[in-house]
Amino acid sequence: MSNQQVTAPKPLTPMQEFWHYFRQNKGAVVGLAFIAIVAFACIFADFVAPFDPIAQNRAALLLPPMWMEGGQSAHILGTDDIGRDILSRIIYGARLSIFIGMLIVVMSCVLGIILGLLAGYYGGTLDIVIMRFVDIMLAIPSLLLTIGVVTILGPSLINAAIAIAVVSIPSYVRLTRASVLSEKNRDYVTASRVAGANVWRLMFIVILPNCLAPLIVQMTMGISNAILELAALGFLGIGAQPPTPELGTMLAESRGFMQSANWLVTIPGLAILSLVLAFNLMGDGLRDALDPKLKQ
Repeated sequence: MSNQQVTAPKPLTPMQEFWHYFRQNKGAVVGLAFIAIVAFACIFADFVAPFDPIAQNRAALLLPPMWMEGGQSAHILGTDDIGRDILSRIIYGARLSIFIGMLIVVMSCVLGIILGLLAGYYGGTLDIVIMRFVDIMLAIPSLLLTIGVVTILGPSLINAAIAIAVVSIPSYVRLTRASVLSEKNRDYVTASRVAGANVWRLMFIVILPNCLAPLIVQMTMGISNAILELAALGFLGIGAQPPTPELGTMLAESRGFMQSANWLVTIPGLAILSLVLAFNLMGDGLRDALDPKLKQ
């Protein structure tokens, strides 16, 4: 009888290993699928949206969604008080929220990583100055600080994005600094230093890639926070200005119709809830897949 050779299983690639742990979190998969669908609709909004989001139709004022009495199939989610199609405004509003949210995260993450690297690597006086400034920002409620920055810069969508990005910097600084402190004395960093790597190479090429896992999770959560804060500023009237189709602005414009046309408030609110929940679920999955301590 010939001996049968048992072949060892082929090792997983990093991407296969990531997907193996990510898909075990069913909520994260659902969140990713929802975000993918919304992203497709946002990218091709000019073709997906049935109407111009700011076009007014005086013959179709305050139409309810099509499944309610008096609704029309042409306006699936109904119309607002000046005849604008709600579905079209939701699609364009989601595109604006996601795009601005990603822009906010990129700006705050880049600045936070630079400050966190400097504080964690050099330490000493520089670390004290940076972290005390971060502590001062964290001592002020984030929404209040954001409103203060927007008030100084002036109410607009761009200024709201800048204000949210500034307020979001401390979380990235603290996370980056903690990761750098745990990595900078490891053997691979010492070996690179002995090999002649300069300070900038050590920080950005050697240390930073090993700190990215928690930062990626924080960035995903940061998008949901940015969407919420952008909607809050729009609701308060200091974010996106009418007639820009933005979810928070849509809520603010429909406050007077909560009793007579409640879909004007319910539908944008559900859109914000769904987007934030999807990004949070995906962030949980990324944490499970990227944190080696959580892998079984």
